[in-house]
Amino acid sequence: MAAPTSSVPSPAEAAPIAALPEPCGTVTAETVRRTIPGARQRDNANSTLTTCTYDSTGPPFRWLRVEAHLYAPENTATPVEDARRYFDAQWRQAHEAPLFRTFTLERRSGLGDEAYRWFKRDEGQPTVVGEVAVRTRNAVITVSYSERGEGTDREAECLAVATTVAREVLTSLQF
Repeated sequence: MAAPTSSVPSPAEAAPIAALPEPCGTVTAETVRRTIPGARQRDNANSTLTTCTYDSTGPPFRWLRVEAHLYAPENTATPVEDARRYFDAQWRQAHEAPLFRTFTLERRSGLGDEAYRWFKRDEGQPTVVGEVAVRTRNAVITVSYSERGEGTDREAECLAVATTVAREVLTSLQF
């Protein structure tokens, strides 16, 4: 008896993402309110790159940045491979970041096709950053959450915020 076949395409065969959502339309208002109360919002976008930054207007200092890169099928013959190469370049650059002190840098499963999380301290500022980068099909999403701090005491919280926001962004992508 032959094994049943699956009608679900593998990630490599899945349809590419068609377009990026509005830059600040990927994170719910409730998440922004909970993460950065009274946040000021700035965005920038074109058809292949969107950024949205939320920053605090008063103490305590915090900011959240969501960046999305799309490798559109109409611009390249290999959109998924191009996104994979960009993601790999980000991963390599994280290992060599001279302006940051890295506390944690590790691959993460359960988010998109591949992901990593990075907890670091900005050497020029008294801030720590939790960052999650995710590649899903032909898009790479990077979420960074930062607040005042020097060491690892805020690592779990910063990475949890970045991971939660990354999951929200992934649900907003148009397949």
